[in-house]
Amino acid sequence: MSAILTNIIRTKNIVQCLVRQLSSTSSMNTKQWRLERGLPANRLTEGVLIDAPDYTYLDGRPTPLLQKQKKRMLRQQDYARQIIANISEIDFAKQRYFDNMKAAEEDRNNIINNRLKPKGKALLRKK
Repeated sequence: MSAILTNIIRTKNIVQCLVRQLSSTSSMNTKQWRLERGLPANRLTEGVLIDAPDYTYLDGRPTPLLQKQKKRMLRQQDYARQIIANISEIDFAKQRYFDNMKAAEEDRNNIINNRLKPKGKALLRKK
């Protein structure tokens, strides 16, 4: 009986040692390897198997988009819309800034041009 218990304890220790030695560095290295080569971190997000249609018609008709393809296309269209809106806001802000600077410069020039002019003897002395 004690021999069976010692064998169970030994196998339990071996299993514990095996479990403790497992690590996630290999999967992290795989992710890093994919990123270094310009590939997506998750191999299931894009590629031929994901982007290509499941079937084709023999008469040349286009196949309907898959559900994930539609979702991805709509998401990318939304990103494009947001980018265009943000760029137009930035252009508007730049133009407004330059217009404000130009208006301030014009105000400064108007103030300088509308100063009181010397009169009488002071005017003659300047020449």
